[in-house]
Amino acid sequence: MKSIRELYKIGRGPSSSHTMGPEKACRLFEKENGVCDEYKVTLFGSLSATGKGHLTDKIIRETLGEDKTEVVFDCEKTRLSHPNTMLIEGFKNGVLKDKWEVLSVGGGAIKVKGKNNIAPIDVYPHKSFEEIKEFCLLNRIKLWQYAEIFEGDGFWDYLSEIWQAMKACVERGLKASGVLPGGLNTQRKAKTLREQYVLNENPEIRDNRTVCSYAYACAEENASGGVVVTAPTCGSCGVIPAVFKFLQERNDVPEQEILKALATAGVIGNLIKTNASISGAECGCQAEIGVACSMASAGVAQLYDMSVDQIEYASEIAIEHHLGLTCDPICGLVQIPCIERNAVAALRAINEVTLAEFLSDSRKISLDMAIKTMYDTGKDISGKYRETSKGGLAKLYN
Repeated sequence: MKSIRELYKIGRGPSSSHTMGPEKACRLFEKENGVCDEYKVTLFGSLSATGKGHLTDKIIRETLGEDKTEVVFDCEKTRLSHPNTMLIEGFKNGVLKDKWEVLSVGGGAIKVKGKNNIAPIDVYPHKSFEEIKEFCLLNRIKLWQYAEIFEGDGFWDYLSEIWQAMKACVERGLKASGVLPGGLNTQRKAKTLREQYVLNENPEIRDNRTVCSYAYACAEENASGGVVVTAPTCGSCGVIPAVFKFLQERNDVPEQEILKALATAGVIGNLIKTNASISGAECGCQAEIGVACSMASAGVAQLYDMSVDQIEYASEIAIEHHLGLTCDPICGLVQIPCIERNAVAALRAINEVTLAEFLSDSRKISLDMAIKTMYDTGKDISGKYRETSKGGLAKLYN
């Protein structure tokens, strides 16, 4: 498995696969080839189908140069190495200098065909949760300690930076108002949710409203192209910050305990990214919101100092009960149903831990099995429901 530092990334929304990944690819191409006179970038699959709504062409032109970059949307080619595929061509004096076939595999990560040296190296020796659990039990350590061992120096400083960025995103989102860009006329709702006064509101409803407002705040910042943290993606960036910030405030949790929860969540997200996918274009929204919920559940279980078995069960519940969740963003924008889903998943993450606390000794499904099932299910989902805006809500909405 790669480092957790490849999972949590600070960057601009609205999509880790459609903006952060292509931006990274363009910068690496320019770094390796020098500045070219002209660029032609062809987008295929989901990058082509929803690239306009996800601002893919905008970020590519900004990165390589507005006046010398042509972006082509090719919706015809179907035999692709990955649903998020792009071809970058650089020209010098009218002659092709180099071309890269790039796969934007989710969470801002990319793979360049024939360029293995660009891929980050593995830092973890284990590839399944069963192996990780065995290592932890043998050495009598927690999952966050497992991450600490293999991540090396600077890990906690890195997680602290990630947590500060998450909280800052929530605060910006809570202060903002108005309409999100893109033409859907979607109103920002985070501020209203947080400040809305309800007569005789009971504590449970108030808590739910607070969690939802935090999730909306991050997701709305993402939809507006603001700075967010992939957790594991931009489209699912609101789940973990909402849950952790709410619990920190309610229970007066020390900062270091939040960082341990982030590390625990990172192990789970890393595992799913390695053995399945965190790409909506590859496996539907179960690979984004479902994984975010699984990560958040694991982090909450760590905050409550639960066992490795209980953490596994909390994570597994989240994956199992998001199986088949489709990705059908209206107009290709990361707004409907994406923003609302962040709030729903945040609430579910908190509730799933209650089941894990009492029922982990009677469970039948392992986390590894749930992860494989999610991947297989994602491959079986029709392409219309994998971030192409050709099915579901996107098709029916007028």
